[in-house]
Amino acid sequence: MSQHIIVWFRQDLRLNDNPALQSALNSNSAVIPVFIDDETCGRQAGSMSRWWRDNSLAKLNNALRKRGSRLIYRKGKAADVLSALASEVGAKSVYWNRQYEANIVARDTAIKSKLREDSIAAESFNGSLLFEPWEVTSKSTGGPFKVFTPFWRACCALGLKRGLSGAPEKISAPEQWPNSDALPEPSALTHMDSLDIWQPGEDGASNALALFLSENIDGYAERRNLPAEPATSRLSPHLRWGEISPARIVAETQAADIKTNDGDKFLSELGWREFSYQLLYHNPELAETCLQDKFEAFPWRDDADAFAAWKLGETGYPIVDAGMRELRRTGYMHNRVRMIAASFLIKHLLIDWREGEKWFWECLVDADPANNSASWQWVAGCGADAAPYFRIFNPILQGPKFDAEGIYTKTYVPELNTLSGKTLFAPWTARSDMLDSGAISLGNTYPNPIVNHEAARARALECFKSL
Repeated sequence: MSQHIIVWFRQDLRLNDNPALQSALNSNSAVIPVFIDDETCGRQAGSMSRWWRDNSLAKLNNALRKRGSRLIYRKGKAADVLSALASEVGAKSVYWNRQYEANIVARDTAIKSKLREDSIAAESFNGSLLFEPWEVTSKSTGGPFKVFTPFWRACCALGLKRGLSGAPEKISAPEQWPNSDALPEPSALTHMDSLDIWQPGEDGASNALALFLSENIDGYAERRNLPAEPATSRLSPHLRWGEISPARIVAETQAADIKTNDGDKFLSELGWREFSYQLLYHNPELAETCLQDKFEAFPWRDDADAFAAWKLGETGYPIVDAGMRELRRTGYMHNRVRMIAASFLIKHLLIDWREGEKWFWECLVDADPANNSASWQWVAGCGADAAPYFRIFNPILQGPKFDAEGIYTKTYVPELNTLSGKTLFAPWTARSDMLDSGAISLGNTYPNPIVNHEAARARALECFKSL
């Protein structure tokens, strides 16, 4: 058997269709899988995303052990850990799948150069995207796209299908394993009471996709906007840590017996993920800087009380509060409600989108370096292909439009269970006898609105027009 190959796992916590792992296996060398918890480079995962990651690492280690291998876990600066590990085991090569944040790209480039100086082959692969961020370019400018629709059209023209590799049945192990730190224990999140809805890990990703394609994708093009229905795949946290590849999702979706418009719409959501990564790669400060420079002059308000009410789901607008409480209980929020809640923070409260982005980063199980920032900029109107500044979601109308029966809203705002129709989403308009019969006391059992919708809308428009 030839010398060892180190496979550095990062945001690709799977054995199926993993290019770095498959390339190592093709060499017929002993493979040493390693995960490095490097807190010195890159944006560190928020508490919910880290909870998911730690669960996923345990699942990955179990899958490796079933194949005669194991996961080496070490903490420290990645360059130092890899150099030390390569020296310990006499590795001839180090393989990994790429990430696209600028500081991580710079670090990985330096690591690759140092390993090669030490006569160790270093190779990286695309394990998380359908296309590299530099591959899909505009014919008119030669540069990256700034609008989603032509970007996705160009992607589809290039072809979405990829060759796939399966999970290995066995992984060649070294004669002697290097030392490993203990895998991290997932944090105890006492304020979360609905985490049992999740199944982190590669098997969970496969199960989620199979369930969606077999039972829930019918009518996806329309039903995906209805938060009370099981009409979305919920694959986003699995994609965040690479428990499933987008190529696998494409292949299984195209092979499924589903309506073309539903399948195309579902795959276009993968397209938005691809577009976000192109934006991140070409705009490294995506989480901190408006893509449209003029928005840096926006007169944001510093309102700690309003921000706290928004985070707790105590704004007095039930559809907004339902979303923020879903986030707090489950680490997730339905995408339509994310847009409503984000718009409320930015345009009703005039609080900087970056504050909301940071809160979602901390609280979401699927907090993604590209999607999170790009989506917040889209809602704020300052990003690429963004919603226009004057598009201000009306939370009074958005509720009955997308949650007509109030099922979703009442799940997370149960104190309003006796209300229905328009009064559920604007409880201050309900007659006193309706409130009394439900033991609803506005300002006590449920808050009054922290801002008047019409006044807030007018104020936001004046601020945006001033730009």
